[in-house]
Amino acid sequence: MWLRTTCDLTFNITVPTPFIVMLRPRSGAQQRVGLEEYHIVPNVPVFEYADSYGNFCQRLIAPPGAFAIYTISEVLVSDYVDQAPGAPFVEIKNLPNEVLGYLLPSRYCPADHFGQMTTTITAGIKMGYDQVTAIVEWIRATIRFEPNGSDMQVTAIDVNERGWGVCRDFSHLAIAMCRSISIPARIVVGYFYGLKPMALHAWFEVYVGDRWYSFDATQEEIRGGYVVLGYGRDAADVAVYNQFGLALHPQSQYISVEKIDPTNRKNHAIL
Repeated sequence: MWLRTTCDLTFNITVPTPFIVMLRPRSGAQQRVGLEEYHIVPNVPVFEYADSYGNFCQRLIAPPGAFAIYTISEVLVSDYVDQAPGAPFVEIKNLPNEVLGYLLPSRYCPADHFGQMTTTITAGIKMGYDQVTAIVEWIRATIRFEPNGSDMQVTAIDVNERGWGVCRDFSHLAIAMCRSISIPARIVVGYFYGLKPMALHAWFEVYVGDRWYSFDATQEEIRGGYVVLGYGRDAADVAVYNQFGLALHPQSQYISVEKIDPTNRKNHAIL
């Protein structure tokens, strides 16, 4: 399916403020970008680079006053998400080098805290994909999803103790639990068609059966309609914007994801 994603952010800047922004999807195995529009008002120099995870990032300095970022992308994504019950655990000695870092504890995913709990939850289950399924089912049954909950950044330990969270928190807990039993796991941030209420979304992927598979602990079933903006160890790596200096929150934020008829797609890109 073709999806059109929109993200509009507006700020009131008091002093010149450096930003790193991550709002450009990239073409890959799961999606193909057909069009992008990226507008910054007022227009300022933008320098783009790929971070250590391959995400497209833009550096800029926002001047004082009203400042806005407007993006539109048209992306071809799959109508379904690959699933592989029974896909085997990959022994650490056989993992690709670039996957090894996703085994380690990170800022919001202190995996070393969850070993005993996760081992108990997955006892008697085939190692690999099926263990992740058990983890996701346990989170859905145990942690309350609060899509309009606090936007405070908390660790997986906090989420487990308080018993509720937003999509980012669900992903952090699942990632920490997977890593605690030596399954590589990473967070994904982007858009999800049909999400209610509409917002930017976070889910996670695990490496089993010699490839990455997607899971979403906030949804009753995994389905197509995801648009990826970035991958990382946890939310610290995949913020759609970071500003340096005075902490800022958008004055307004508008997110939309709509399914479009491919015959009515725009035929140009403004970058």
